[in-house]
Order: sequence, then C-alpha cells, then structure tokens
Amino acid sequence: MNHCCLIGGGGFIGVHIANALLSQGMPVTVLDTRPAPIHLLKAVKYVVGDYGDKETLKRALTGADTVINLSYASVPSTSIEDPIQDILSNLPAAVRLFETACDYAIRKIIVISSGGTVYGPAQGLPLTEDHATNPISPYGVTKLAIEKYGHMFHRLKELPVVTVRPANAFGERQNPFVGQGFIATAIAAILSRKGIALYGPHGTIRDYIHVEDVASGIVAALDHGQPGAIYNIGSGKGRSNKDVLDEIRPYAESLGFPLQVKTLPARRFDVEANVLDSTKLHDDTGWSIRIPFHEGMRRTWDWFAGNKHLWMDLRDATR
Repeated sequence: MNHCCLIGGGGFIGVHIANALLSQGMPVTVLDTRPAPIHLLKAVKYVVGDYGDKETLKRALTGADTVINLSYASVPSTSIEDPIQDILSNLPAAVRLFETACDYAIRKIIVISSGGTVYGPAQGLPLTEDHATNPISPYGVTKLAIEKYGHMFHRLKELPVVTVRPANAFGERQNPFVGQGFIATAIAAILSRKGIALYGPHGTIRDYIHVEDVASGIVAALDHGQPGAIYNIGSGKGRSNKDVLDEIRPYAESLGFPLQVKTLPARRFDVEANVLDSTKLHDDTGWSIRIPFHEGMRRTWDWFAGNKHLWMDLRDATR
C-alpha cells in the first residue's frame, strides 16, 4: 500500500508536494481547513476540516500508510503578538496526530519543522542538524516542541517520525502580505507601487530555496529518510533582503516600477542570519537543488507580473 495523507496540503508548499506525489503514482488525501485551490490536481482526495479534530483526522488517515504534516496556524510575527495562542492552535493538534497515528499502519510520518527559526542565533554558518536549538520566537519554540514530541513518540512507541527543517521557500503562487515570504511580498509591493519594509540596513540574511526544491526534498525524506532523523532542506547560500531587492530591481525597472524601500530598526525576534547545510539529506536520499536562485527569481517575478488578478484581492483583504 502506498497512500499519503497530506495535512495542510492546500497551501503553498503542500500543493507542490501533492503534485510531486501524484506524479509518482501515489494516491494522496489532502486534509486542510481551506477549500481546495483551483490549481491542485483533481486526482487528489480533498477533505476540508481541522486535523485537531480526532474524527476528522481518523477519516483522513483511513487507507494511508504515510503522513506529511505541513499544518501550522501562525507565522513568526503573529506568534510574537500572541504566544499562548501559538501554542494552543498548533501543539495539541500535532500531539494528537502522533497519538492517533500509533493506531494505524503508518510506515513514515514527516513532520515539517522550521529551518529558519528552531536554531536561533547561529554559532557558525551554514547550520547543520546538530547545531544548538535556541529559538528566539514563540513560533520557533512551538515548532521545536512538536519536533521533540515526535521524537518521543518515535522512541517510546516506535512511530516512524522523520523531521525536516526547510529554509525559506519562495516561488510562483506564494501568498504575499501574510507575515512571511519576503520575496513574494516584495514583488507584490513593487507591482502595487507600495513601500517595502527593510528591518535593519540590509535586512536579515536567509537561505532562499525555490518551492519545487523544498517539495522534492520533503518527498525525498518520505521515500528514503531514516526514522528518527532530522534533515535540513536548504541551498547553503545566504542572501540578505537587500541582495534580494538588488536581484528584483532590473525586472522592476524594465517595466517602470520603482522600488520604494523604507529602512526600519531591526526586530528582536528576527535571527540575523540563517543558512542551512543539507549534506545529510543529500547523502541519505540523493536529493539536490535543481532550480538555481536566479532562475527561481525570474520565474517568480514573471508569475506575479502576469497574474496580478490572482493576488491583488489578498493584498486588499490584508490592509
């Protein structure tokens, strides 16, 4: 039996994972609180509901032998505003998933953590999986807590949990103006002739990786990752927010769009620099980057420039 239950599969990364699994011939059940996106392949069985509800979760797990959990109800900035809600809206549901999965014949369960937040301030770059974990945002603390519960269930219940820590995904169809996703937000702001906030003189340094490479890394961990292991998924290359804007500038100027950048003080909950070493994932699964940053940026700009009608409504709704 090969059937994946993809929790949170209606989102940006989830749609790419679903399509990648379907291309391998694997049946996929998506469980998400959102309606099915129109660009998700029709072959997916789609269940609308909250995976924190035990009966809904059981219904989605029926017939599945693998699970990928992408669901998370907050982002780093909103977690700062309400850290208690960050815990309550994410941790209980994740622990219930581990408990419930123990009653099913699950051969692999992938926990999507956060390579960008669980490590905290870097003691050296790039970060390997054995780097200290000292997150400085509630988002990172809760992500790490979910990891620890997963490893506890692996040790005590032999639940085949694999943890992946992706870097900063970007690409076509990413939602802008939702508190994360600097590239999507910057491009959408430029095309809307709005200002871009830069926190600190150059912003933060992040490991930007195209969403298709993130999805293929997660699928590689599902197919070949070792239960109990933790894997980074990143490019190994750091770029500041200013570097990203310099990459976007020629595209914007070619269409007559100015970059209106406002420099603000650095935020205390932002890690200054985060770059991931993905050697372990490559060695265990053979995964590697396929889409260079420059190609990914061109594709992302072209999609946003050509599909303003698909993201403008979201911009207006988040004002």
